[in-house]
Amino acid sequence: MLDIFADIATLLVRDLLGLDLASPFGAAAHFFVRSTTTIFTLLVVLIYVIAVLRASLNLERVRRYLSGRHRAVGYLFGATFGAITPFCSCSSVPVFIGFTSARIPIGTTMAFLITSPMINEVAIVVIWGLLGWQFTLLYIAVGFAVGMLGGAFLDAIGAQRYLQPFLAKAYAEGHAVGGPGGDTGQRMTLGERHAFARGETQEILGRVWVWVFIGVGFGAALYGYVPDGWVEMHLGSGDWWQVPLAVLLGIPLYTNVTGVVPVMESLIRQGLPLGTTMAFSMSTVAASFPEFVLLKQVMQWRLLAIVFVLLLVAFTLVGWILNWLGPGIAIPLS
Repeated sequence: MLDIFADIATLLVRDLLGLDLASPFGAAAHFFVRSTTTIFTLLVVLIYVIAVLRASLNLERVRRYLSGRHRAVGYLFGATFGAITPFCSCSSVPVFIGFTSARIPIGTTMAFLITSPMINEVAIVVIWGLLGWQFTLLYIAVGFAVGMLGGAFLDAIGAQRYLQPFLAKAYAEGHAVGGPGGDTGQRMTLGERHAFARGETQEILGRVWVWVFIGVGFGAALYGYVPDGWVEMHLGSGDWWQVPLAVLLGIPLYTNVTGVVPVMESLIRQGLPLGTTMAFSMSTVAASFPEFVLLKQVMQWRLLAIVFVLLLVAFTLVGWILNWLGPGIAIPLS
């Protein structure tokens, strides 16, 4: 499906505007069109679908189920729900709002938010075929660990204090933002669900569209003007400092797992250490600028900075560990 957006970008940038896709500006323009059309299509479809589901799902019942169990069960629930839902980092935000307004603990919600873009069925199939079963299982374990430990840390510091006021109020009082909430027992009609979903889609898009353009535009500039081979040339020796540098370089470059896996293959084939490659790739998938500009709508700067540093530290540790374990991991590259 994502090829459709690439074809649209090629039609507009190359065929209609006459830009050379091999030039820096042409590559940046193609990236911008492809990414924005992808993000907005996913946002419209997923926000609407999620809103329809929210109109039927009794999140209060989920909250009561989790409240009677150990917090670790909640973190596992959040991470598992993130792994089995095909949401990218940007489209996970509406679910974050729904969970928070239902007063599901912030750690459980953050475990979902962190895990969702890193693990899904597409990632498992593609990475298994490219890098083998050992690496795939390790990748899944690492993704769950990052999500659950991140959720536990954010619970421990009371991260709900740093939500945006409208969402912090919903968390404290237990009413859904912009839609049905609580445990009323009432069932909405199909027309009411559609009206609620349409209104929520318009409301969320109205808050975030400018930030999407800003974030993707910055990523497109880096994509078009960073020379090919620069990353491999500067990060290939395996020095300890190259892992955090790879994470920092990956954060501005928005992509999804289907787009980053070929990059992973190329980097590994060209001699980039396994952990450095994974740290770079995870940061592009789970810590992109579009995600952070969207999260700014629901998080205060302090919480956004905490999440940013948390992901930076987590991906750096993952990179160091995988570089250490790398020689023992069988990767079926010819």
